[in-house]
Amino acid sequence: MDRLSNTVRPYAWGSTTAIPDLLGTAPTGEPQAEMWMGAHPAAPSRVTRTAPDGTPHDQTLSDVIAADPARELGPETAARFGPHLPFLLKVLAAAAPLSLQVHPDRAQAEAGYAREEQAGIPLHAAHRTYKDPHHKPELICALTPFEGLCGFRPPAETADLLTSLDVDSLKPYVDVLHAHPEDAALREVLTAVLTADPDAMADTIAATAAACTRTGGHLAPYAELARHYPGDPGVIAALLLNHVRLQPGEALYLGAGVPHAYIKGLGVEIMASSDNVLRCGLTPKHVDVPELLRVVRFDAAAPDILRPEASESGEELYEAPVDDFRLSRYVRPEGAAPVDLTAPSAQVVLATAGTPHLGELRLDPGQSVYVPAGEPAELSGTGTVFRATVAL
Repeated sequence: MDRLSNTVRPYAWGSTTAIPDLLGTAPTGEPQAEMWMGAHPAAPSRVTRTAPDGTPHDQTLSDVIAADPARELGPETAARFGPHLPFLLKVLAAAAPLSLQVHPDRAQAEAGYAREEQAGIPLHAAHRTYKDPHHKPELICALTPFEGLCGFRPPAETADLLTSLDVDSLKPYVDVLHAHPEDAALREVLTAVLTADPDAMADTIAATAAACTRTGGHLAPYAELARHYPGDPGVIAALLLNHVRLQPGEALYLGAGVPHAYIKGLGVEIMASSDNVLRCGLTPKHVDVPELLRVVRFDAAAPDILRPEASESGEELYEAPVDDFRLSRYVRPEGAAPVDLTAPSAQVVLATAGTPHLGELRLDPGQSVYVPAGEPAELSGTGTVFRATVAL
């Protein structure tokens, strides 16, 4: 087993205190948005292995896996996903809203990546949309109260909400939401909002933001979006989505094509190891409205909040309909019996509370361990750990 040294990404929306508080370190004054645990090429974790001559050797986890994929990942995982860790685990700390976005499915990612490669768009170009040929399903589990937007609200409910704001320029959207079938209504309204002339939309956005602020209550999160992104059409688009509040331990799965945006809170996030994000607003990053409108699924549904129950071993599994990752949690009280975590695929184990032990390694909050496939791994001690692996 290897202790992981992880990169913290300083995105502007990140909290200045949440990740330092978890790690027990002093804040730097800069935002610390995401701590990455895994082998993603953009910021792979680092491990220390012993070289043939007996000296410690620091290297990236991606290099370790590439040197012997079958041994590190397990033969079945390497055969199914290739010579790379198929998931990325993160601690995410949002103090401000993230972009309004969707992720592609496998076929869309493969086609989009091939198209941009053929067009000669540099991989790290700011206007590049597809960074790799992989899909990016994800799951977020709250460590603190966590807020976000997820999936389309039923059109009739959104029509009532927009009507309650009493903004004249929103009335055409209300008419469309009442007049057309669900898919067509959501598609037409979202397209109209995102493709409208910015100057023409400015007054509508300002009036809508003022109405949300004045009303407060369930509209307060949308007013907060407008404070962070004044004049952004994503403020109006966000009103089409469900507002979700997660309590610690609750989770939310986000599949391909589901529009979403995190607003604030600290959580553990797991995803397929991809960097494909299609944005349409609430961000200074590249926005690709045509591609997002092609990929998004115009299905209205209430978010399915995951609340797992502990098995006899104490494992709480967060069910997700993908095989790239499997996330579970152990909340271990004083005196809990040791649990065998040995698995046929590679794992990343993260502590978020207490002082649990994995084998002989003590884990303080925020510390993580990489466990190669088949490596004996016994969990003992007290505290909370998250276990990330592949669903075989």
